[in-house]
Amino acid sequence: MSKKQDGKVFAKVEFPLYSVEVLDSRHVLVAGGGGAAKTGVDNGFEIFEVSHDGENFVGEAALTHDTGSNAVMNCACHTDGRKYFLVCGQESHCQLYNANISVTKESDVIHDKGELRDSIKLNMIFLLHLSDDKKDEKIRQRKSVSNGSNPNQRTDSNSNAFKKLQFKINLGDSIQTDFSKGEPPLQRVVRISRSGQLMATGGLDGHLRVWQFPSMELIHDISAHINELDDIDFSPDEKWVVSVGKDAGGHIWDCAKAARVKTLTWETPEKAKFLFKRCRFGIVEGNKSRSRLFVLANPVSGRSKKNSYLQFWNPQEGSIVNVWPSSESLSALAVSDCGRFVAAGTMFTGSVHVLIAFSLQQVLHVPKAHNMFVTGLAFLPSATASADCVEAAVLSISVDKKVCVHTVHERRTMPSWVAIVLIILVLFLTFVLCSVLGL
Repeated sequence: MSKKQDGKVFAKVEFPLYSVEVLDSRHVLVAGGGGAAKTGVDNGFEIFEVSHDGENFVGEAALTHDTGSNAVMNCACHTDGRKYFLVCGQESHCQLYNANISVTKESDVIHDKGELRDSIKLNMIFLLHLSDDKKDEKIRQRKSVSNGSNPNQRTDSNSNAFKKLQFKINLGDSIQTDFSKGEPPLQRVVRISRSGQLMATGGLDGHLRVWQFPSMELIHDISAHINELDDIDFSPDEKWVVSVGKDAGGHIWDCAKAARVKTLTWETPEKAKFLFKRCRFGIVEGNKSRSRLFVLANPVSGRSKKNSYLQFWNPQEGSIVNVWPSSESLSALAVSDCGRFVAAGTMFTGSVHVLIAFSLQQVLHVPKAHNMFVTGLAFLPSATASADCVEAAVLSISVDKKVCVHTVHERRTMPSWVAIVLIILVLFLTFVLCSVLGL
């Protein structure tokens, strides 16, 4: 059964948003901007620390970075536990940022934002709360008090001194990833594989390029689509990469051989023309060697009376397993890291839908979560959600500058012992009834 929910505001920013990524279990990144036009709207990205106030997930600003005249229209992140890597699509290029991590006392940190900006230029620092008490890994709010001997040093209610993770982010390489000749080159999408060893990019020239990461060395240049490329994603085992484009094509490619493995073909309703919009792989619970593929397909006419579809594909066979119809065009897609849930955002009403991955049964509907179309979705890690008795939590963004969070609460199930008692009771009552009736 689908449950309706109002959109909860997770955070607000000062520029239109086009990309959202999860950094780790406690931090998320959003990016966007107003572009090169002198509109007074900033370009850049912000990082938020995730916490829970007892009722909802909330985001606390940890870093704001200005990217100058280049809006960040797409980005991807990866961490190996020690370093964080971020790649941002800025016009025709892909810009790499990397971070080194150290732990510092809160009182040792520069608090004046102006002094911080002037002193580091290309280097940036953002500060993340870290408790000395590591026994409790759940996200929780801590009451802070002043330390009498050091007023600049805060402690929590257990007298543990606040420490902060200091991320020194350095500007890395910038590489050109799109070479469109008919119009100014533009990178449309970038993805990093789960292991962090591969990166894929696509843009207006229709080429799918696979790169070694983080060295940013080109491995394959595949002429994948006639027109611009809309989306790409790596399979969980990194053997395949899927691409969809504005030529109505969808293809699965072998990452090692740069060869096409499957083409996504299907019988469209009434022979109407559809375009694939987004694509995401998801793991199969209990069998990580196999994967599911989810694709959004919209009718060519954006306001057509024909349904759009969230499609569940078997990538091994190149066939559709299930579909979920939507009465309006779909614009964003995300799959949870556990593979249990998939989320879709809509174009005209800014709504969010969350469904069970294997059945495409809708479990949550958030109508008009945003004032405009949903530009991006990202699930919080399963461990983060389950720490607060939530089955899933998904973030949504839009050009309305809001980051919203939508939660699927744990569905109540009957304990096994209750089921056994009920079965025994039913059998007993059936026996008594048969005895009374002389059957």
